[in-house]
Amino acid sequence: MAQNNSEVEKRLWAVADELRANSGLKSSEYSTPVLGLIFLRYADYKFTEAEKVLSGKSTGRRQTGKEDYQAQGVLYIRGNARFNNLIALPEGENVGQKINDAMKDIEVDNPSLSGILPKNYNAIENATLRELLKLLSPIPQNIDGDAFGKIYEYFLGAFARNEGAKGGEYYTPTSLVKLIVEIIEPYKGRILDPACGSGGMFVQSARFVQNDKKSPGSELAIYGEEKTADTVKLCKMNLAVHGLEGEILEGNSYYEDRHNSLGKFDFVMANPPFNVNKVDKERIKDDPRFPFGIPRIDNGNFLWIQIFYSALNIRYLSFTAFYFFSRSILSLRFS
Repeated sequence: MAQNNSEVEKRLWAVADELRANSGLKSSEYSTPVLGLIFLRYADYKFTEAEKVLSGKSTGRRQTGKEDYQAQGVLYIRGNARFNNLIALPEGENVGQKINDAMKDIEVDNPSLSGILPKNYNAIENATLRELLKLLSPIPQNIDGDAFGKIYEYFLGAFARNEGAKGGEYYTPTSLVKLIVEIIEPYKGRILDPACGSGGMFVQSARFVQNDKKSPGSELAIYGEEKTADTVKLCKMNLAVHGLEGEILEGNSYYEDRHNSLGKFDFVMANPPFNVNKVDKERIKDDPRFPFGIPRIDNGNFLWIQIFYSALNIRYLSFTAFYFFSRSILSLRFS
């Protein structure tokens, strides 16, 4: 990433974190609304760019409509949800409610986002929301390239660091994800991450394809499973802010195979939770995803390995899996 982009990210984070400190909210309460506003700014920017192109195509007999924007791969945004209109709200307006309404309207007009966008902005003071909107407004003028996606990733990482161990449940450092992707080389095919968190594996896979001068949308089919509903939403926003789509479903991969994954995938990549114990073995004893049996030791690592193995399409000998585990797995007693 260019140095100027890095500097902008750090400046944005410093201001946002200061606002968080003054708002009295915890990082876990503050992160999703901020990421939602970054998403909204991105969507507004893309809409504005498409508007410039489509405005020249309107005629007296046919005006540009929602379908025209969506045909361009752009989310449709009504006037009340436009970023500049939110910034220009008069004093005395309930900014939190207006942002909530904007998010609801975007979901109505773009059904793929139904139930995904945050709508808890009433929990943040008006003054703080106004400052956040002003903070994010100049992004397109300040940086080039995949600005919003990189800012979204930067904020994900920063919030995860603030939340400590809990943050690690939904965020894997970008450097590690890049390593996985460079080793697997997912040029084309179906990708599964059964512990997908906020979707970093998918984003980096898409960049890998882009670097090969091809379109991720036509080369990759994205599938993820994640046990936490809020993290599913983070992942879907992350995909959207990078111009990607995928089937991301809520579920606990130990017990639920939401994608009926047996033999379906060309690539499996994940950073699953390490050394989880107390998995209910009675619930999974007849699950075909565990062809080598249920391990006697009380540790979920060996279940994950079988989940990855069973999802691979081994019939065509064109499959790859990669996953991170703690080095402590090597010291477990196999008894």
